[in-house]
Amino acid sequence: MKLKWRGLQFEHYILGILLAVEWIMSFTFLGYIHIPPISITTAHIPIVVIACLFGPVESSVAGLFFGLGSMYKASALYVMLGDRIFSPFQTDFPIGSILLSVGTRVLFGFLMGCIFKIVNKSRYKWAGKSLAALIATPLHALLVYGAMGILFPESGFNYKSSFRWGVNNYAIAAICILAVILSDIIYHSSFVTHYKNVINDSELRQHWSVKMKISLFIIIIFVFCIAAFSTIYFASRTEYMFGVYGIKVTKKIAQDILHLQVQFLAAMISLNFILIVIILMIYNYMKHREYMGEMDALTNVMGRRLFLNYCTKCQNDRDDIDNKSKRKGWFLFIDIDWFKQINDTLGHTVGDETLKQIAESLKNIFSSYGAVGRVGGDEFAVIINEKMTKEQLEEQLKKFLLDISTILPERTVSCSIGVYHFGFPKSQKELLTRTDDALYKAKEKGRACYVILDE
Repeated sequence: MKLKWRGLQFEHYILGILLAVEWIMSFTFLGYIHIPPISITTAHIPIVVIACLFGPVESSVAGLFFGLGSMYKASALYVMLGDRIFSPFQTDFPIGSILLSVGTRVLFGFLMGCIFKIVNKSRYKWAGKSLAALIATPLHALLVYGAMGILFPESGFNYKSSFRWGVNNYAIAAICILAVILSDIIYHSSFVTHYKNVINDSELRQHWSVKMKISLFIIIIFVFCIAAFSTIYFASRTEYMFGVYGIKVTKKIAQDILHLQVQFLAAMISLNFILIVIILMIYNYMKHREYMGEMDALTNVMGRRLFLNYCTKCQNDRDDIDNKSKRKGWFLFIDIDWFKQINDTLGHTVGDETLKQIAESLKNIFSSYGAVGRVGGDEFAVIINEKMTKEQLEEQLKKFLLDISTILPERTVSCSIGVYHFGFPKSQKELLTRTDDALYKAKEKGRACYVILDE
């Protein structure tokens, strides 16, 4: 699955959650079954899920997470002898340990991503995904044991060890298949697809203010600091407790206590990260509900309050705040000429259809430059906050007037348009007042035209 990550907020959220799950499993007992002389791992399962849902690059990153977590866990002094070769601090061949811990897991992630990429293009996707998930566990074992045989032949393990399967191996393979199938079904379900479209809605994302982003950053830093301080505190209290019971804490024991607390810290940060992401997803969905509640139901453009709030935010939430005073925009006020006559003579159904067609024309012409809103019964407004010359604007206005003129076969539809060329930032009141003046002049000229006022 090839992704262009720009604008795919939902995909960022899901990948972040899966990477956090991988981090937790790599750092805690959830990712390992300790059977002497070496541990069997289940921490490769999130990598396989990521490979299925995303692609080789993302699953390779997940493999990197797994490798780093595995390498750190193996650095503890209390680990089993067979696991120590995974740490560069416990062997005489540190590069070999890094290749074993990190290299094999990154390679595994890349290979699984490539396999699923091929499967996703095939006709028999479900069979292919099930088969890919089935071979994931033995492939991971083959890469790890094969590397052990090459880099650390004295360990007694080699590629042949990957074919010695027991009950635990079959159980892990079954869990891997189940995780992939369920994840794929849920991820591509109609409910999640709808939710994904909501989260990725570009208009909704514009509701994130600078203050909101700063607040979120402060919360993340605060959570990290609390987790770090808690780790240091519990490590020191554990040593103190041993002293109370007369247990001498040697330097090695103190190192292992701190090592365990760092694992606890990694798990805590990951859990908090998942919680924050879920809160953000819920927040975005609630913002969508609020957003849709303020959309004009008939024309499917912004309602008055939502549109005017957008006008304020689009002037204040730009990245180039320092150059804000140098930037200019256009504000348009559109009034349908003789709309009451259309309703009275042709009926409200025709009037409603006229409003829909005009709104659609405005969106088609101007939505890529700014936003469109319905601010009254027969009144629309447009803000253009992207760069546009006067000549370009006049060309678009003429196109709009021509498009709407043939909406009704019974009569010509026209609009009076007031345009205000303003410099950022301007208040809602000033935008409306100045554009209303331009609209009044357009009506004085005989309607079916536009008038442009500069600052």
